[in-house]
Amino acid sequence: METRTKRMVVSTPRAPDSRRASELALARHLTVEYYDCDPRLLADANFMERALVKSAHDGKATVIESRFHTFEPQGVSGVVIIAESHFSVHTWPEHDYAAVDFFTCSHDLDFDAAEQSLRKSLAAGGMIVSADLYRGIPWNNGTERIIPTTKGRPRRFVLSWKDQYEEAKAWGLSTSVDVYHCEPAAIRDAEKIREFVRQLCDKLEMKRFGECQVVDFGEEERVAGFSMTQLIETSLISGHFANASNAAYLDIFSCKYFEPRVMAEFATSYFGGRNYRMQVSLRR
Repeated sequence: METRTKRMVVSTPRAPDSRRASELALARHLTVEYYDCDPRLLADANFMERALVKSAHDGKATVIESRFHTFEPQGVSGVVIIAESHFSVHTWPEHDYAAVDFFTCSHDLDFDAAEQSLRKSLAAGGMIVSADLYRGIPWNNGTERIIPTTKGRPRRFVLSWKDQYEEAKAWGLSTSVDVYHCEPAAIRDAEKIREFVRQLCDKLEMKRFGECQVVDFGEEERVAGFSMTQLIETSLISGHFANASNAAYLDIFSCKYFEPRVMAEFATSYFGGRNYRMQVSLRR
């Protein structure tokens, strides 16, 4: 019996030709990165909805409806449906960062006004348009199949700290977590702090060496609060719990891999924090 192999024919991108007229695209799609934003705003779904709706109005879009969701312990995703298509956002308050998509099938939408409006609302220190795509090129009674191209040096990305840790053959992992707006009673009790460390080590499957050492700095200005250290099988957990800011500042270094978000989210939940920031470093 004859076997036939079905082949997919994909057209390659055509080189720009200044002599040709501009081609038609069905839509334009911008992906925009907002950096150094106010993390409190990024964690507030109601605020993010107002900000993205305002961005759409300022860009001369026609807003139809919006839907936003808050993740636990933090982070917001949302979409604003506009007559011309949609705006969408996902936030990482722990990194002061928001990823935004502006998608439209209208040539009248003012992208610059929409981008700058959202930058101002988020108090962003920086903004980068990471992609500017034209979507759907009508061709021969259908849409042309164009292969996306990447300018510059090819780069490979992973979506988990574990994959990056393993690929880098890192010697250790260091994570700093700042938990804000903690419950005052939770960070002013030495035994609760020791219990936090015990539970954290269990969650991270880290063996403890000795007891957690907690020091009370009393009412000394600026450092008033507790500090903590705990030896673990591969290094150290430390932290300071500040009375003045009701914040917990935590650090863990380990030569054995642990999941940074497990540490951050457990700390936020345990101390009743409203939001957190996180920095992760691979140690080589």
